[in-house]
Amino acid sequence: MSKRKIRMGMVGGGRGAFIGGVHRMAAALDGQVELVCGAFSSNPERSRLSGEDFYLPTERVYGSYAEMIEKEKQLPLGERMDFVSIVTPNHVHYGPAKMALQNGFHVVCDKPLCFNMEEAEELVALVEETGLIFALTHNYTGYPMVKQARAMIEAGELGDIRKVVVEYPQGWLSTKLEDTEQKQADWRTDPSRSGIAGAMGDIGTHAENLAEYITGLEITELCADLTAFVPGRQLDDDGNVLLRFNNGAKGILHASQISAGEENDLNIRVYGTKGGFHWRQMEPNTLLVKWLDKPVEVRRTGVGDLYPTATAHTRIPAGHPEGYLEAFANIYRNFAHCVQARLAGETPDPLLMDFPGVKDGLRGMKFIEKVVASSNSKEKWTKF
Repeated sequence: MSKRKIRMGMVGGGRGAFIGGVHRMAAALDGQVELVCGAFSSNPERSRLSGEDFYLPTERVYGSYAEMIEKEKQLPLGERMDFVSIVTPNHVHYGPAKMALQNGFHVVCDKPLCFNMEEAEELVALVEETGLIFALTHNYTGYPMVKQARAMIEAGELGDIRKVVVEYPQGWLSTKLEDTEQKQADWRTDPSRSGIAGAMGDIGTHAENLAEYITGLEITELCADLTAFVPGRQLDDDGNVLLRFNNGAKGILHASQISAGEENDLNIRVYGTKGGFHWRQMEPNTLLVKWLDKPVEVRRTGVGDLYPTATAHTRIPAGHPEGYLEAFANIYRNFAHCVQARLAGETPDPLLMDFPGVKDGLRGMKFIEKVVASSNSKEKWTKF
């Protein structure tokens, strides 16, 4: 079979949504994916109007994800969608993901994976049972210098890892924004849609995923202190977590949405026996590498002798900033490459098989569960 564009159906992401537009831009960036259908809202009329915005045929715009999956399955391969992209609030991840997998469709899902651990474990089992490809959009793993940092640790350049400090401060929920009918604040602070955690579920999972991805280590125990600082808010808007890793390393994870004045300053510092490094999402093309016995090195995207995985995820010549959308697009590009290889009966390029999957989602859901349990416990230290 000759290779072709991979055909995407979207659940959510219609008019008024934020992350749906990010997914569509990221998916389209490399010309490997095309949007062919969608159920863009739980409101059928809003879904229809959103389909018009995207210039889709009326018959490929659906009133529900169930209708979309059922009708798309009846179309011939190459005309029907190849995968479902799920860009809804947390409580609407599990249903479409499960139905898509049960009907033979690959899945891209926004994070966190779903609403609770029971749903997460069922999705992991379904992916293993079906053998379908599942990507989770922990997009910060897509940055070239994050890939470089991971490769340096894998190669032993930093020695044995001892200390991990990962932070994700934001300030946008410093006031009770959810009372103003702001859509993004409304669902993120609602336990019936967000789940048992607020800031820790929304951005703390990004910090957890980044720490485990870069270091290759796993959290084994944690001690958490979560707070809802804004009066009347039902879920945490700030959290501090002590971490213990499986190699004996210790860590600190801090995630906050009431750090007034902060924008989106996800950053990580990792220290080993030979040296350390510092990476910031707001300056993503720079990796500061610090050594015991020589000056600080400034590693830059596209410059010098980088590891192949960093080079494979670099798109443009040095000095041209690559950012959030490009990192997001790297996940879609790699996912599409693997789906294309599957359709063609070929083996994917190992460098392009690097994207977060359903088991990373399970780790994230476990992190949420254990952080909340630890914060509520008098014992504090909780096995991961």
